[in-house]
This record gives sequence, C-alpha cells and structure tokens, in this order.
Amino acid sequence: MTSSPSALTRIRLGSAPDSWGVWFPEDPLQTGWERFLDEVAEAGYEWIELGPYGYLPTDPVRLAEETAKRGLRVSAGTVFTGLHHGPTVWEETWAHVSRIAELTRATGAGHLVVIPSFWRDDKTGEVLEDRTLTAAQWSDLARQTERLGREVRDRYGLEIVVHPHADTHVDTPENVARFLHATDPELVSLCLDTGHYAYCGGDSVSLIEEFGERIGYLHLKQVDPRILAEVVEEGLPFGPAVGRGVMCEPPRGVPELGPVLTAAQGLGRELFAIVEQDMYPCPPERPLPVARRTRAYLRSCGLG
Repeated sequence: MTSSPSALTRIRLGSAPDSWGVWFPEDPLQTGWERFLDEVAEAGYEWIELGPYGYLPTDPVRLAEETAKRGLRVSAGTVFTGLHHGPTVWEETWAHVSRIAELTRATGAGHLVVIPSFWRDDKTGEVLEDRTLTAAQWSDLARQTERLGREVRDRYGLEIVVHPHADTHVDTPENVARFLHATDPELVSLCLDTGHYAYCGGDSVSLIEEFGERIGYLHLKQVDPRILAEVVEEGLPFGPAVGRGVMCEPPRGVPELGPVLTAAQGLGRELFAIVEQDMYPCPPERPLPVARRTRAYLRSCGLG
C-alpha cells in the first residue's frame, strides 16, 4: 500500500526572495520587495525567509506589519560567513550576524541559515582563494561554526543551519560529511538544499538517511542535468550557471522532490521546506507563474 501524499504533515512549506530572482539587498534587476510579498502570498505560500539583509524592511515593526497584512510568517534569516579564516574574522562576522539574528528573532523565526563564503566570485568567476581547505582551515571552520551556533542560540534563541553551497568549501558529499563529522550536533545543524547538493554531485535522500539527525531545515530546488553537465565541463562559476538556467523549475530536473520529502517526513520531527529557485536575474513577470506551478506540483507531492 503506497503512502498517501497527504501524509507529509511534518513539513512546513514556504518560499523565499531567491525564487523572485533576489540575490542582493539592492539591485535594479531584481523584483521590488513589495511585489515579492504580494506575489508570494498570491502564489499560496504562508512562510518566507528574509533573504539578503536590507532587501525587506529592517525595522521589525514595519516588517511585521507588511508580512501580517499579507498572511505571511518568517521562517529564517540568512547570513554569510568565512569562518575557515579563524578567530581573526570573528568580530567582523559577529557584527554581520548579530544584526540579522536580532531581526530574525523579532519576526518570531527560529532559524538562521549560514552560507559559507565563496572561493570564487559568483558574478565574475574571479578566484578569491584556494578551493580546497587545509587541515588547519577545516579545524577553524568547525570550531568557529560551533562558536557561532552557541552564541546565536544563547543570545537570540535561534538554531543555525549551515547551507552547503556551490562554489564554497562545504559543497560535495565528501566535504559535507567531513564538516558534519567535525562539528557538534548540539550546536550545528544542516540546511539541505536539494539543488545545490545535486549540483555538487550529492544525493539528498542518501544524505537524509545517513545524517538524518543533523538535518534541521530544507531548501527545495532542482537542477537541469543537461545544463549541469555543460557547467561542469566548462568549469562555469555558479552565477553564470544560474543565468544559463542550471536551476530549473520543478519537476523538470533532479532530484525528484517527492522521495526527498518522504525521507524528511520519516525523520519524525517538523521541518521547514523553503522553495528557492535561483533565477537571478529575471524579468519581473517571470517568478509568479513559476511559483504558482511549483506550489501546485508540491501539492501533488503531498504538501497541501
């Protein structure tokens, strides 16, 4: 007897500014924040992420008013870190993280998505540092991420979820496993992004099966295997790869999201699953129809 799609009761579905082509606080190529809020609600989502700090209003009262009147709630904020550089970057990192954590807490959200810094520029492709960490840098990354998890939890009551990401040092299955083995599960959880993990050669269901206790949050997206093969062959940076369409509209790519959601449901605890379809830059009329179709597809997977 097959499982009913309605069985996915532990997954809380949302979307994010990323699905409206938003990567930066301000950019003339991006959808305006008011239009994003209007359209994400119209597409049928209840939960959203804050996106890059400064894109949505940073005044917590204004933000609460704007989300509440559209029936929206916030699941997480997002920060970018370079913690493999060790204790010398802590003060700068904390200055960035603390203001975003404060706003995130004010919204009632419980998570902070942590994205490691890129080893090459996602727009220009300029190589910024070696793509492979030394043993000392891996140690610094682990210890400083644990410190971040402890400070964010103790000061703001938030859980950090580290996001493996293309063109960062936490990317491939091998690097993700190394990072998880090196960090304390009481302090550091994972944001499994199905698209980025597939982009970097991983299988999301296998990761959930092996490291289920570390999965604290989900980002849902798919990659186009044909375009990904071109990207790998050409060594294309992530930004231009997105411009070529490597992150595609579900269910046109991989991984198949139904099995991922079923595996996540099997963990026995509530998880956010936030749709993030990278499409920067895009015309302003493109995101809403895609968001509607994606919402309908995920409803067919059991996310009512």
